[in-house]
Amino acid sequence: MAIIITDECINCGACEPECPNNAIYEGGAEWRYSDGTSLVGQLNLLDGSQAEADAENEPVDMDVYYIVPNKCTECAGFHEEPQCAAVCPVDCCVPDENVVETEDQLLAKKDFLHL
Repeated sequence: MAIIITDECINCGACEPECPNNAIYEGGAEWRYSDGTSLVGQLNLLDGSQAEADAENEPVDMDVYYIVPNKCTECAGFHEEPQCAAVCPVDCCVPDENVVETEDQLLAKKDFLHL
């Protein structure tokens, strides 16, 4: 499953540089699929939807750092554990019960993001 950042976030920013997929953004910041990935042009996403790699998307959260679920691989294929959770000083990076994915799905997402 993807990781989420809870409202207990203190906005320290420790998690953001640790993400190998650039899936973590500061509250209120717009995000792109192309940020930190090899994605370009029109995308056919793994969920069947389409998106433009360089299009700006609305922030997931306005107040605290947030993780884009479609870019989060829980660090599968990069590290043994999610690095955001490992460095978070207040333990607010937790599994998202609403976005459950298998190891194979996480690795497929990693391969999609980093062609």
